[in-house]
Amino acid sequence: MNMKNMAIIGAVVVAAAAILLLKHGKKAEPAGAAAKTSVEASAPQGEALPRLVDLGAGKCIPCKMMKPILDDLIANHADTFKTEFIDVWENEAAGQKYGVKMIPTQIFFDASGKELFRHEGFMSKEDILGKWKELGFNNVQR
Repeated sequence: MNMKNMAIIGAVVVAAAAILLLKHGKKAEPAGAAAKTSVEASAPQGEALPRLVDLGAGKCIPCKMMKPILDDLIANHADTFKTEFIDVWENEAAGQKYGVKMIPTQIFFDASGKELFRHEGFMSKEDILGKWKELGFNNVQR
């Protein structure tokens, strides 16, 4: 067997091992299962609110672009839904808990903590508010 064939066989074995490891990881914890952890939040009146969790990092460019949007949502929509930012570079366990594959990631939860929608990458304020309406939260104003 020549070196070229050995290299091809080696590459196939490595690829197969990687696929098996990925599949094994998915079987151990179904995709998104970590993100379905309850994240209940309470409104001042004691009623639960839906929640937007943005997972990113303070130094990533799209995450930096999200910061003023998140600040605006916190300031202007706190009575309708909670908004939370988690820096997964500072808190790696949170990234694992929520099953983050890339940053930024936005996860929309209902008031009981059930994951409703997940988006990866930059998301504009208009898109976030539109997604809340699409999910049936008609009291969200743009």
